Amino acid sequence: MTPLFVLAAEAPTVPPPLTVTRGFTAWEFDPYLAAVVLVAAGLYLYGVWRLRGRGDRWSGWRTFSFVVLGLGSIVVATQSFLATYDTTLFSVHMVQHMVLSMVSPIFLALGAPVTLALRTLARRPRRWLLVLLHSRVSKVLTFPLLTWSVFVGTPFALYFTSWYGLTLRNTYFHEALHLHFLLVGCLFFWPLLGLDPVPGRIPYPFRMLVVFLALPVHAWLGIAIMSSTEVLGGDWYANLGREWGASSLSDQRTGGGILWASGDLVGLIILGSLFVQWLHASEREAERVDRRLDRQERRAAGEPGEESELAAYNAMLARLHARSRR
Repeated sequence: MTPLFVLAAEAPTVPPPLTVTRGFTAWEFDPYLAAVVLVAAGLYLYGVWRLRGRGDRWSGWRTFSFVVLGLGSIVVATQSFLATYDTTLFSVHMVQHMVLSMVSPIFLALGAPVTLALRTLARRPRRWLLVLLHSRVSKVLTFPLLTWSVFVGTPFALYFTSWYGLTLRNTYFHEALHLHFLLVGCLFFWPLLGLDPVPGRIPYPFRMLVVFLALPVHAWLGIAIMSSTEVLGGDWYANLGREWGASSLSDQRTGGGILWASGDLVGLIILGSLFVQWLHASEREAERVDRRLDRQERRAAGEPGEESELAAYNAMLARLHARSRR
């Protein structure tokens, strides 16, 4: 029996050339992935329904972000023409890479599913979730230095070793690569965006620093791929030139440019979002400090504050009760 890690196709099957029409029609339906996405969307929407059913509010933007943009982008990356051509064109693979590692995790995090779960789960499942969130494993997996290192380091290990060729030749490793992109992106972005009470959250200046330090690494990787004179994946893309008359090396340079440009663009958007969040958090903190100082000043000046007003109200009720007994 042939071991799993050496299973390989003799030569890739080259689909018809990618056109605008093929971009809309070349979809591959994956029933298992579709089932997982539908279950995730159903659970999220059920939580929103329960929350609103008892009169609590939940942002419609969060629902749209998680269900449509987050889960929807996963479907597009793994079942659209991106999945059909991801082993044929390196540039298409790179678009898929960026969607799964940066776009989908960001929108899933903005949906705040952990917060929704904590507000809707029964007591025992909620306690289990809290135990998981506060466990040592969760703290290690969301440690910023570790997540940053994995997020920026594994693409170098993937594209400049034999690993990338293995993911092209083996279906199981290929699917595992998609899962890796998504999970690493979630572990990296979830604590940075800070909407859910997950471990690994750090002050806003350090969050911005972590994102800022990731920008040049993506640029270096993109430039390294664009400058390479060897086709990544070995002879896997050899059929492309014979079937399409296209240059695999030229397509690879396009993929490197996509990585460089999209990585910097998404990173700058995240930096801007974190800066806005930081300003809002500072304003809320300033308002809390002002209210505390106002209470202290009223107490120091002997002016009636909330506590003294409550005491006066209780005293009045006591006097009325005493009079009613005479």
